Amino acid sequence: MRPVLVAFGRALLSQLHYRMLMLTFLPFVLSVLVWGLALWWGLQPMIDWLQKNYFAGNDGWGIANYVPAWLGLGALKTVIVPWLALWALLPLMILTALLFVGAFALPATARHIGRRHFPDLELRKGGSLLGGMWTSFSAFLLFCVLWLVTLPLWLIPPFAFLIPLVLWGWLTYRVFAYEALAAHADKEEMRALLRIHRWPLLLIGVIAGAMGAAPTILWLGGALWLVIFPLLAAGSIWLYVLVFVFTGLWFEYYCLAALAKYRAAGQAAIIIAERHDSRVIHQLSDVTDTSSPDQV
Repeated sequence: MRPVLVAFGRALLSQLHYRMLMLTFLPFVLSVLVWGLALWWGLQPMIDWLQKNYFAGNDGWGIANYVPAWLGLGALKTVIVPWLALWALLPLMILTALLFVGAFALPATARHIGRRHFPDLELRKGGSLLGGMWTSFSAFLLFCVLWLVTLPLWLIPPFAFLIPLVLWGWLTYRVFAYEALAAHADKEEMRALLRIHRWPLLLIGVIAGAMGAAPTILWLGGALWLVIFPLLAAGSIWLYVLVFVFTGLWFEYYCLAALAKYRAAGQAAIIIAERHDSRVIHQLSDVTDTSSPDQV
């Protein structure tokens, strides 16, 4: 637990550095451009499609009118369709921010932390840009499947809180742990560290997933305030980018410290093995020396 807390403190201090804050700029701008165009052209058609094909065609409005009215919240029926549309778009928005952060911000944070805090750690480059993109994309596909499969369980209060945390924790663990080790570890070291430190890395991911609740609430809150929705959408995207960069820093500090200890342990094991072999050789030579006169 102590290495997790130490990495958290170091990541927090680094996040406040102006260079780390500047790393959020390019992923934020690209995400805003992509989602600005997507929402400009696609949000209203999506809302119209949901309203026409589900609520009007399948008597969805009857349920949407009855349930809020029964709870005394009749005004909520006006935001149900926009809320559903934004909820459906949420994973795609997160994927966009995640890909841009992974492509532009995380390699820079890895270089910064490696040069400044782990200068003696050899670069073995077991990962690659394509490998990172494939890891992000494949993990996100599985995440979406699990998200949809577990939706019925969200009606049970404890699961509604636990399932998103576990899913987000697993996703961030898979994506950010790979990016953190890609430049410094070789493939064998990556596999070993991901296996040895599976649970601490998952814990970091779960905590980071809880931190992602704030931009999610801001994004979905756009259904309540459509007039200022562009500002809420931009704010939620920036918060996601900020959380992802901080999460990347946290994983970097933890993973590189774990890699340094792993290599040190490997070197110690090699030295011990060499000393043991040298002792055996000396013992054999002593036995040979003592027995040679008798043989003569």
